[in-house]
Amino acid sequence: MVKVGFLGTGLMGQPMAQRLLDAEIPVVAYNRTSSKLESLRDSGAETTDSAADAIAAADCVILMLADADAIRQVALSDSCQEVLKGCTVIQMGTISPRQSQDIQNQIVAVGGEYLEAPVLGSIPQVKDGKLQVMVGASEDQFQKWQELLKNFGEPLLIGPVGTAAATKLALNQLIAALTAGFALSLGFVKRQGVDVDKFMELLRDSALYAPTFDKKLNRMQDSNFADPNFPLKHLLKDINLFLSEAKAEGLEASSLAGVRQVVEKAKDAGLADEDYSSLYSGIAQTLG
Repeated sequence: MVKVGFLGTGLMGQPMAQRLLDAEIPVVAYNRTSSKLESLRDSGAETTDSAADAIAAADCVILMLADADAIRQVALSDSCQEVLKGCTVIQMGTISPRQSQDIQNQIVAVGGEYLEAPVLGSIPQVKDGKLQVMVGASEDQFQKWQELLKNFGEPLLIGPVGTAAATKLALNQLIAALTAGFALSLGFVKRQGVDVDKFMELLRDSALYAPTFDKKLNRMQDSNFADPNFPLKHLLKDINLFLSEAKAEGLEASSLAGVRQVVEKAKDAGLADEDYSSLYSGIAQTLG
């Protein structure tokens, strides 16, 4: 049976590693904050205070780290590069296509293999094994690792490395755009004295409706942004990644740049670690 090194046991990484343990797949886990390993240790995971030791002990390594800088610091340190030869690295966080390809090049250069498998969904989908898993890899890599990835959801091969990262950023751009658009309409009808229930009744029966609107409605209505599945600061990171990639591709993305301003207002108001629906606070400030 394959043994998995799991680097990054934060908000998403912890329940993802737990899914593997529940499937009786051996896990050796590492996190820069050692206290985040306690629940996995209690569930039977090996834990270590060395990323290199986790890599050396595993057949493959899953990365669920905050960003590309964290990947370079944790998984591509000198000590880690010494033990990456013959190891397969599966990168499952949200980074840009160019960052993913650069990390692939560095891992391949020291004799390792690399594929990307970013996921769409949050903690409830992790626990149910219903994440949408986008894979950037060769056909042979996909065939080899899809059974492991099925512990998180049904994997879909998008294309070579970079294509899955691009798909994930495109989807996260929609998260930002849809949430900001809904927040602006909600703020407007509330300021105009429109009954929100009637507004929502019309919206739900229209082609304009997206289920995320109802998921975030009560949070926005009650200004309750605690216990996030996806924090505002992570959405801002993904917006910045998308804007950088869009500029490189010659795409006009000023509409998303406007959303970024709203998200930054909410972050500056102290909501960086709250649910991303807190961008509504940035909208409400804009409305005055």
